[in-house]
Amino acid sequence: MDTHRVGSSASALAPGAESSLAPDALTLGLDVGGTTIKGEIADASGTALAAGAVPTPRGAAAFEAMEALGDSLLAELPADRRGLLGRAAVLLPGIVDTERSIAVFSGNIGWRDVHVGDRFTRHWGVPVLIEHDVAVAGWAEWRFGAGRGHDDVVVIVLGTGVSGTLAAGGRLVRSGFGQAGEYGHIPVRPADGLPCPCGNVGCVETLASATAITRNYIRRSGREVDGAAAVFALLPGAPAAARAVDDAVAALADGLLGVIHAACPELVVLGGGLAGAGAALSEPLQAALTQRLRVVPVPEVVLGEFGARAGLTGATLFARHGALL
Repeated sequence: MDTHRVGSSASALAPGAESSLAPDALTLGLDVGGTTIKGEIADASGTALAAGAVPTPRGAAAFEAMEALGDSLLAELPADRRGLLGRAAVLLPGIVDTERSIAVFSGNIGWRDVHVGDRFTRHWGVPVLIEHDVAVAGWAEWRFGAGRGHDDVVVIVLGTGVSGTLAAGGRLVRSGFGQAGEYGHIPVRPADGLPCPCGNVGCVETLASATAITRNYIRRSGREVDGAAAVFALLPGAPAAARAVDDAVAALADGLLGVIHAACPELVVLGGGLAGAGAALSEPLQAALTQRLRVVPVPEVVLGEFGARAGLTGATLFARHGALL
């Protein structure tokens, strides 16, 4: 990949552009994941008028599935409301070049350098914004969810992977490559950790993702379990479950230390599917950060309000506001 700027959100509208949407305008949001594409049409109050999901095909065929899902959601609306669609947003995983509207790379789905261009705009006949999925999910939690009212917030999205966002001084931090917040690929156990798909050893994601917690529990207990939620459900009585969660919390706390020292956030918001663990995750992480931090204030650890729906909620909000402001 060349070193052009990715993620300046040139596809997003200028500040104040939300006024161009009529009060009765509807927005369409699609959140594209490695296994499922979720979609929703919402009104100005955020009420979902149509919602659905389809499996994510491999490769460029996923874009045809996105169009088909959007079409099916529009078809669910009464005929007199379909013309009220004012704007849409499509959230893509991996590396996303919003400036040139290119899905640069997704290892999970298997596409590379897919030029999205204006295909969705031509298909649905309304402006369509393209953005990185975690950037929008984190923005939604910061601006409208658990982080609202705070200028300095770290959002950690915990699921099959680990990533997130950083808001500093009331602004969402974006890097030259678009997404600032690859917390899952900070090496915290480089000497004796597990290999990470990114090529490093002992990254946060190898211990603190849902996949890693499940794998760690199975290794320690010799018992199969159906996901990380089932591991948390075994607490506090199962030593192997407690150790797997302890390992995850320690890795996450160690990975956050540099970010917290650099940015001094007021809040750490836990989002994504693992946030469903509730206090069993947030309270140990709060304690771990309190033990480790000596120079800067300890941020408050809180649970996200949108959970696994942060991406989908963010997509419709992004479509309505027109920019990640």
